[in-house]
Amino acid sequence: MRNLPTSADRAYSTVKELIVSGDLPGGELISEGEIAERTGTSRTPVREAFLRLQSEGWMRLYPKRGALVVPIADGEAGHLLDARQLVETGSLQAFAEDRAARVRATEEMRASLERQRALAGTGDFLGFSAEDADFHATVVRHGRNPLLDVFYASLRDRQRRMTAKSVTRDPGQLASIIADHEHLAALVADGRVDEYDAAVRTHMYRVHGMEEGNR
Repeated sequence: MRNLPTSADRAYSTVKELIVSGDLPGGELISEGEIAERTGTSRTPVREAFLRLQSEGWMRLYPKRGALVVPIADGEAGHLLDARQLVETGSLQAFAEDRAARVRATEEMRASLERQRALAGTGDFLGFSAEDADFHATVVRHGRNPLLDVFYASLRDRQRRMTAKSVTRDPGQLASIIADHEHLAALVADGRVDEYDAAVRTHMYRVHGMEEGNR
């Protein structure tokens, strides 16, 4: 029998989604009372949620003052993008010679592209950031290395947070992100690993407004 989510689980999911979406921006100090009122729960499950979020690095707690939403740290963005590039390129390398796997991966990526266009059309930036993360994870999944799957999944929410921030700041990026994704899907279809490696790095650094090689 599947356990139902507790009040603390619901508070945790709500607050984490608010942080990832940017509704609770980095540097903001919030209280248990604010979140309890927002989620319709008592302070006890909110306190449990805050402790869990602190252990994961999303918050920093200050007794009697509240919880600080931890901003994206200096250097974190560059480290995250470098890790993603290494995992994606290595995963593509693992199935580049398997034509059937490339076909399956490309079909999934092109289906994701259709969803991205629909989300961009409605201005759903948070939904778009989630679909963007899933698009990139497709390459990793087809590499069929469960350890890399787990590691890459652990980066997902931080990836979503950065993408949501970028596209909210500049909605005009949506079209260029989709165009980059079309190019990446074509490279996967042909198994062009070296070109994918260069293209995915340029894509990620451009989306997040960073200079390549400058963290």
